[in-house]
Amino acid sequence: MTLEMTPAISTRPLTGPDLHYEIEQFLYLEARLLDRRRFRDWYDLLADDLEYRVPLRTNRSRRDLAKEETGVDELALFDDTKFTIGQRITRIETGAAWAEDPPSRTRHMVSNVTVSPTGNPDEYQVECAYLLYRSRLEREVDIFVGERVDLVRRVDRGPGFEIARRKVLIDQATLDAKNLSVFF
Repeated sequence: MTLEMTPAISTRPLTGPDLHYEIEQFLYLEARLLDRRRFRDWYDLLADDLEYRVPLRTNRSRRDLAKEETGVDELALFDDTKFTIGQRITRIETGAAWAEDPPSRTRHMVSNVTVSPTGNPDEYQVECAYLLYRSRLEREVDIFVGERVDLVRRVDRGPGFEIARRKVLIDQATLDAKNLSVFF
């Protein structure tokens, strides 16, 4: 399923308040797991068919805005599956990931959550604004701000949802971070 980055904006609620609340709580749980470095528990929230993509952004003129982000067949900051994310977690756990020794301290914040139905009654397109604050060592501070578009699927385990697709658009076209070893 392709995630729409510019769906029609409606002034009416896209889903009922109970479902919206459930999905928001799921996003908050995910943020807490990442911030507490409980990467294996976070990994369990990911669907087996996960697509996790962070395309590159470039500054474009108004007439070329459609080319602002790299496409699916082009270079990306991350273009992961559940398997490759599992490998990244394993590397962090071994202590061989120099970029995470000592480990980063992160704070994931999500807001402006919208939930839209899809053609599948158990899947929802979830959009949110995010801010990821990361500090490491004595003076390294990185702040990533942007938009996430997820395909969230209802399941009969864990917190009741899993992430099947994630597209992260970082607002910065140029990143000042010394490394990019965090999960969005």
